[in-house]
Amino acid sequence: MSVSNGSVHPVDAPPLQTEAANVPRVRMKDVQGMPGTIGGSFLRFAQFVFAVVSLCVMATTADFPSVTAFCYLVAAAGLQSLWSLSLGILDVYALLVGRCLQNSRVVSLFAVGDGVTSTLMFAAACASAGITVLIGNDLGVCSQNHCLEFETATAMAFLSWFCALPSFFLNFWSLASR
Repeated sequence: MSVSNGSVHPVDAPPLQTEAANVPRVRMKDVQGMPGTIGGSFLRFAQFVFAVVSLCVMATTADFPSVTAFCYLVAAAGLQSLWSLSLGILDVYALLVGRCLQNSRVVSLFAVGDGVTSTLMFAAACASAGITVLIGNDLGVCSQNHCLEFETATAMAFLSWFCALPSFFLNFWSLASR
């Protein structure tokens, strides 16, 4: 039976700490739009503004509760506005304090939250657009409904989704590149 003998290799002592070794490593610059950047806070507040406008326009119409897609748009816009406002405040806080929001857990939370809210917002905007086209073009009853308000709320929902998409992609890219 052939058994190999274990061998011990000597380990060199670590080099002494010098001034050059204490310099922090150079990181890639944060891409604008990621959490904790000016572009990120701009995207968050654009998401918030478009979602709030969509929510307010749809909620001011009297007959939106009669259509499930419009109720779904109101719920998705409310969730998107709360998510975007809270992360926008966090971005501004990180900018003021000078804190980096590139922690792995934080970025994964942002990526999952942005993915969920942007998917919900896109689905609600698509459903509302379908109902708006049905009411306006197919049934031809815009004179009896608030078609302009429905179209405005749907357009604002799409714009909110369009602003949420870069946030999701940048967070997901940052998470995947670790």
